[in-house]
Amino acid sequence: MTSVVDTSVKYFSSLMPGAPALSGTVGALINLLDACLKDGFDLKSLTSLTVAGGVATAAFTGTHSAQVDAVVLIAGVTGGPSGWAGLNGEQKVTGKPGATSVTFATSLPDGSYTGAITMKMAPLGFAKIFSGTNLAAYQSTDPQSTKMILRVDDTGATTARVVGCEQMSDISTYSGLFPSAAQIAGGGYWTKSGSANSTAVQWLLVGDSRGFYIHVCGGYAVSTLFTHGFTKGFGDVVVFKPGGDGYACSLAYSTSSTASSQVDGSLEYAQQAQHAFPRSYTGLGTSQLSYCLPYIGTATAMSGVDTNFGSFPNPVDGSLRMSKRYYATATTGNAPRGEATGIFSVPHSLVSDYFKFNDRVAGSGPLAGKNFIAVNPSNTNTTGAPTTSNAGVAFFDITGPWTR
Repeated sequence: MTSVVDTSVKYFSSLMPGAPALSGTVGALINLLDACLKDGFDLKSLTSLTVAGGVATAAFTGTHSAQVDAVVLIAGVTGGPSGWAGLNGEQKVTGKPGATSVTFATSLPDGSYTGAITMKMAPLGFAKIFSGTNLAAYQSTDPQSTKMILRVDDTGATTARVVGCEQMSDISTYSGLFPSAAQIAGGGYWTKSGSANSTAVQWLLVGDSRGFYIHVCGGYAVSTLFTHGFTKGFGDVVVFKPGGDGYACSLAYSTSSTASSQVDGSLEYAQQAQHAFPRSYTGLGTSQLSYCLPYIGTATAMSGVDTNFGSFPNPVDGSLRMSKRYYATATTGNAPRGEATGIFSVPHSLVSDYFKFNDRVAGSGPLAGKNFIAVNPSNTNTTGAPTTSNAGVAFFDITGPWTR
């Protein structure tokens, strides 16, 4: 049985006390991706696991990374009331009654559950199919995924090189590149830190078993006031083509090797067509580039720095309006190919005065029942303090499930 609610969407943050550190050091990004995509992290032995009135309480010694709406993996339950095995597996955290316990919903009977029980942050569900020294290749294990591969070259200090692949026989032998070598030789760039040192930066990674977004505040290594950053990502998109699209996988990337200036290719700011798909929607050809545009809002404005709906809050009803985003193929007159799942942009300005990194918002109206987590994207660089003109706001759905 495992969880009584959906656990497919998971998020991880540098604000979690047991989270891996990201810094301007070789190999730091792969260490983070290993933890979030395939291994999980912050393994703790539980001191007790009890159920009362449909609420399970997991107690432990010390601290744990789990936050409300995060997903943990319980293992080692071998006894207790009827159906005890159902507490093993993924569980979505609903509360933290104290520093040494978390709660989650269950339909199992009241009582104490026994065994050598452990808890850790549950990974997204990717496999690391090949690796080398500070090199890694990740692929979704979800049978419904496109099975495209993300190759990461983490031999640099402040940035990593990334490229999508259709096929790979070892870490150095791969084909069907997106972006192609003609579009950018050596792959695109993802930021790690604005400083080539071991000072940890602020980051958020959110995704499911078929894709993820990673938001990195690289300037945080220079000043903890620099809390705006860049969002990149990899994974399958919502398909528009009737009958399916076997190559509907996108990699967002920058062409800049300067970690503090990687605004290009961001998910919340459609200035460049730097979202690479392996082939056309027809299944033919090679890497195609797309824009990531909002359904509602100014196409070239950054989320949260957009005057389309005026400043936030709306003076009429005080509301915050959000928009999904879609991929528009640059070579076919910006024809919509698919949707960016799980991410929402904001067609208001002045939003960053109200929502900061890791803030939560409860959805209403058509988004009722959803919880969202905020980040502050930058539209220039991350070498100065964020303001309402250079830092916006975007939200990720952390309730799920994401449409695919």
